Amino acid sequence: MKTFLKTLPLLALLIVVTSCSSVKVAADYDKDANFNSYKTFAFFKTGIDKAEISDLDKRRILRAIEAELLAKGFTKSEDPDLLISLFTKANQRVDVYNNSWGMGAWGWGGYGGFGPGWGWGWNSQPSVSTSTQGVLFIDLIDAKKKELVWQGMGTGYLTQKMEKKDERIKEFVSEIMTKYPPGANK
Repeated sequence: MKTFLKTLPLLALLIVVTSCSSVKVAADYDKDANFNSYKTFAFFKTGIDKAEISDLDKRRILRAIEAELLAKGFTKSEDPDLLISLFTKANQRVDVYNNSWGMGAWGWGGYGGFGPGWGWGWNSQPSVSTSTQGVLFIDLIDAKKKELVWQGMGTGYLTQKMEKKDERIKEFVSEIMTKYPPGANK
C-alpha cells in the first residue's frame, strides 16, 4: 500500500502530461475530388478573417499550414488550385475533484482538547482545475469550383504560455495534415 501511495503522484503527473500533449484528429473529404490535380495553394483571407482567435495565433497557424503544404510538394500561387481557410472553437473544461484527503484538518481540540489543531486528516475542500480544449478546422477549397473538398480537424488542449504556443500549434497542424491527401496513410 505504501508503494502505491508513493507512485500515485507520479502516475497522476504522467496522465496529465500525456493527456495534454495529444491531438485527436479526423478528416472528411469529397470522394469525387481528384486530389492528385491540386498542386498550388493560397490562403482564403475572407474565411481566415472570420476565425475568432488573435492575429498572432492566426499567423502561427498559417505559417505551420504553409510549411506542411510546402513539405508535401505544393507551391504558393496567385492563381491557386486550392484555397486554404480555417475555423476555430474553444471549450472551457472545469474538473472538480473531491478526494477528501490532504492537509487542512483545522479545528478545536489540539493537545489535551484545548487550542487549535492542525495536521493530516479529512479535507472537505474540493480541488478545482480548468483547462481549455481547442478545435482547429483546416478547410481546403477547390479554387475553381469554390467547393470544400477536404476538411481536417484537430482537438486538444491549448496553452496560454507564449513560449509554448508555436510548438503546440505546429503539433496541431502537423497531426491534422497527416490525413491529407485522403488515403495516403492507409
